[in-house]
Amino acid sequence: MPSSVKSVSVEQYQIPTVSLTSRIGRYLAPVILLGADYVSITFAIITSWYLRANLLPRFFESLDPFHLSNKYLYFIVPITYIVFLAYEGLYVKRLPFWKSAELLFKICSYVSALTIVIMYFTEKSNDVSRIFVLLVWSISFFYLAVSRYFSKYILTYFGLWKKPVVVIGAGKTAEILATSFASEPYLGYKIVGLIEDNYMDRPLIQEYPHIGVFANAENVILKSGVQDVIIAAPGLERENLLALIYRIQPHVKNVTIVPDLFGIPLSNIEVETLFNEKTVMLKMRNNLTSLRNRIIKRIFDVVVGAAILLMSLPIFLAVGLTIRLDSRGPILHIAKRLGKDGKKFNCYKFRTMFLNADRILETYFADNPEAQAEWNKFAKLKNYDPRITRVGVWLRKYSLDELPQIVNVMLGNMSLVGPRPYLPREKERMGYAAHTIFKTVPGITGLWQVSGRNSIDFNGRIQLDSWYVRNWSLWHDVVILLKTLKVVVEGKGAY
Repeated sequence: MPSSVKSVSVEQYQIPTVSLTSRIGRYLAPVILLGADYVSITFAIITSWYLRANLLPRFFESLDPFHLSNKYLYFIVPITYIVFLAYEGLYVKRLPFWKSAELLFKICSYVSALTIVIMYFTEKSNDVSRIFVLLVWSISFFYLAVSRYFSKYILTYFGLWKKPVVVIGAGKTAEILATSFASEPYLGYKIVGLIEDNYMDRPLIQEYPHIGVFANAENVILKSGVQDVIIAAPGLERENLLALIYRIQPHVKNVTIVPDLFGIPLSNIEVETLFNEKTVMLKMRNNLTSLRNRIIKRIFDVVVGAAILLMSLPIFLAVGLTIRLDSRGPILHIAKRLGKDGKKFNCYKFRTMFLNADRILETYFADNPEAQAEWNKFAKLKNYDPRITRVGVWLRKYSLDELPQIVNVMLGNMSLVGPRPYLPREKERMGYAAHTIFKTVPGITGLWQVSGRNSIDFNGRIQLDSWYVRNWSLWHDVVILLKTLKVVVEGKGAY
């Protein structure tokens, strides 16, 4: 849209205005969060001091008591944390919970490292327990994460954390954005209205009010009082987009552009600007092509996998006995799967099927053609699978059949987290994504499992797995493992 186009009247639209609660919350919410952080950090220090000074010496007589100065307890350490939190923008940024938790983890690590350095150079290292510093690091992270989650929940409930935004565009990109905001109330974004020209055929208009068109965008925004605008219209031509930004920017504090980049590697993305040419460059990396990242992932798998293996030994014995009593056949099912570089390996699982499973399935398909269509789409049968034993149904529901894959992890041909272990016959269906997915070993769990498990069709799993490989980080693995616990306990999407 050229900048010379005249704005049209806004009188025909019902334009919502920013509420008083939202205006107050813009300034009050950061103060409340800061206060909650201060209390959390102080209590973390007190808890750590109590554990180190009173509880641990009861079990370890060699630990000497130590004194903690009030200036460190109530001032130096809490203020250091708050400075780091403010520097990372955690009092104003709107981040998903797990992204916020990742930053909190880094901040707690930085402050702990800084504390050790300061103690060393001030020759106070002999006066403060290293166990105490370690306790403060872990407990402060836990207290801050929990405190911030509930603080934002309460602030959102009273409307103080809700940030009103106007979205320009109502197409597929805007729909994805609205879905993300609805599923992440922790973000606090509240869409007060949509600006769109072709609004008659946009389903999103049924959920949010249509408050204007592109031609009167600046007048609509000015009348609403909203200070944050999101442009989610990737189909706009460059000149029209620039004109729209120049018209809107003088009236708001923030303009956010959502480009059509869904699916590309975004983890650790770097933005570079060439001021003379007025150009923005996005630098992306395939994270698991890095040798350093692969080594870190392997160390994590060995350490955590060994701990899980030791704790799971009683479960192995109980499940094995149950399978033996339930149906004829071996306890373990050993099948060929595609691993790193597309090479086949033996994947271990508890047997959940009858021995003549293939023949049973062929007979079932002959009598149930709709089941054949479901199999072709999902490579699974959702409601009923005649091959599954009675114990197998229970094992699959809670993913216990995959427990022996811990052995695969220790052998190095699987990971705790990774792409799905695909069947050799599925290689052709994977298409161009196979090259990316086979850059790493498959995982016991993965992004596909915590995003819907078997409710996602084959192509959806391919997209999730390739996205995971390109965007890998150790933090992502930790988050996926934690989410897997919830998914497994609920037993959703498993069959």
